[in-house]
Amino acid sequence: MAAYWVVRVNILDAKKLQAYAPLAAAAVEAHGGCYLARGGAHETTEGSDYGRNVIVSWPDLSTAQTAYYSPEYQKARDVLGDGADRLFVIVDGLPD
Repeated sequence: MAAYWVVRVNILDAKKLQAYAPLAAAAVEAHGGCYLARGGAHETTEGSDYGRNVIVSWPDLSTAQTAYYSPEYQKARDVLGDGADRLFVIVDGLPD
């Protein structure tokens, strides 16, 4: 069953985000993730708005969690530091 990273982002430091992005993308690729949404136009119809939205698909919850806690992704997070205000959720998908 698929799982997802659902990330809502307000960018606070564009330079830090630019340094983070290729590291995060490399971690996603290394662990078998696939970007479904990465920025782009959006409409927030309820709740707080975030300027950027990212959705990554994973084969299963365990892989999504392993990728998040991997040394590669943790390095990306360290580089981003306080460069963004984020809401980051790892969620299990529905059964096939």
